[in-house]
Amino acid sequence: MAKNWRQDQLGEVITHELSDLIRMRMKDPRIGFASITDVEVSSDLRHAKVFVSVMGDEQERRATLSALSHAAGFLRHELAQRLTIRYTPEISFRLDESIARGVHLLDLINQVNASDANRPDSAETAAPAKEAVTTRSADE
Repeated sequence: MAKNWRQDQLGEVITHELSDLIRMRMKDPRIGFASITDVEVSSDLRHAKVFVSVMGDEQERRATLSALSHAAGFLRHELAQRLTIRYTPEISFRLDESIARGVHLLDLINQVNASDANRPDSAETAAPAKEAVTTRSADE
């Protein structure tokens, strides 16, 4: 099902406003280093899934997600004050693991590259081919 441009536009506005609200208005110490990566708005614009990336260990991730879920009513009220739409979407927070997966994949690629650098190449172990060296004399 194709997304409507209105869904995309509202998702971007909600991303910007929620980021600002979390950074400036939220005083909960459980919220660590969290960033909103994406917002998916339903086709009727009544529900929004907010994907949050949290840096830290599993306990910090769960605590941040719990604090954001607990503050969903406050955040929805603040969004209603900032947005000029008829219905403010219900907000549900989801943990976004894409950044952690990307870091893990980069680590795997770096490990493979490091193991390839330590392994002797077959071209280096083979006898070097003699190249024909031509020299020109000064008379030519």
